[in-house]
Amino acid sequence: MKKILLSVLAAVIVLSFPQLSVSEIKEGSIEIGPSVGYYFLRHQSDKVGYGLRGGYNFTKDWGLEGAYDYAGARAKFLHADLLYYLIPEKAFNPFIFVGVGDANMKPGNDSYNKILGEIGIGFKYFLSDNIAIRVDVRDIQEKYNHVATTVGLVFTFGGKTPKYVQTAAPEPKLEPKPELKPEPKPELKPEPKVEMKPEPKIEEKVVILASEPKAEEKVIALAAEPKVEEKVIILAFEDVHFDFDKATLTEKAQVILKRNIQILKANPKAKVRIAGYTSASGTESYNQRLSERRANAVKEYLTKEGVIAPDRLSTIGYGETRPAMYEAAPKELYSEAAKANMRALFEIIVE
Repeated sequence: MKKILLSVLAAVIVLSFPQLSVSEIKEGSIEIGPSVGYYFLRHQSDKVGYGLRGGYNFTKDWGLEGAYDYAGARAKFLHADLLYYLIPEKAFNPFIFVGVGDANMKPGNDSYNKILGEIGIGFKYFLSDNIAIRVDVRDIQEKYNHVATTVGLVFTFGGKTPKYVQTAAPEPKLEPKPELKPEPKPELKPEPKVEMKPEPKIEEKVVILASEPKAEEKVIALAAEPKVEEKVIILAFEDVHFDFDKATLTEKAQVILKRNIQILKANPKAKVRIAGYTSASGTESYNQRLSERRANAVKEYLTKEGVIAPDRLSTIGYGETRPAMYEAAPKELYSEAAKANMRALFEIIVE
């Protein structure tokens, strides 16, 4: 008989599993329902019985049930069970449970009450949001060991709607399409006139060394010629030399400057650029500053002698970057190449 009942129960489980439903375990829901069962009793013949149970699911995974089973006058069970749902979000929901309670047994003429413990498995299958089929099999242990199988209905009330339930999206509202207005035609603007710029004049440069014979007369003669193009006359003076690591003019440098002062005075509109240089000895940054001081020393001397106004003089320092002679041994401070590079070169431009 036990084998037949277990086979029927297994068939019910297998046939119910593929079905689909529309509900699941809800947190906070209350359940109540009747049941019928078959009870395999150890001390007497098996009995068909019935029961009533109620429950509360305090989460979607855990629930608590209380039940009363009547298996004839000789076996009555009052028990509370803790359930754990394996797939709470599905319509077919298997669960496992454990429970404790009281067994009122009457194996013969005498009767007794005994604390029972039980363990079992089962499933709920929801036919709708509020109705489900419940099937379970459990092992009951008191003074004797019994097995019970029950089938019943479950009616659920309340509970929270699961977050994963999707609500139907509202139908999109059809907005009227705006009327397309013709784009205004762009106004045709007259093209701007391109002004023809005069071609730059070709500049002719004439370089005359101040050391050449009759250099001043050559400058005057070139300046008097008619200017077909822009003409710039560059009168290059002699180099003014300095001692090592100094920016003061030597006596020899002052003699060279005085020799050329007359040419500068004869051209009061001339503009003079003075360039300072150094030898290769020393760091690059130091030589740069030294070359600038040397150019300024020449400028101060010319201003002091009243040769030319300060606003018509300009200075520039090149440091060691443009030597007059190549220094094969920069450490030789007083070599012929080093002395040639310690200089200030300046030129007069007559326009």
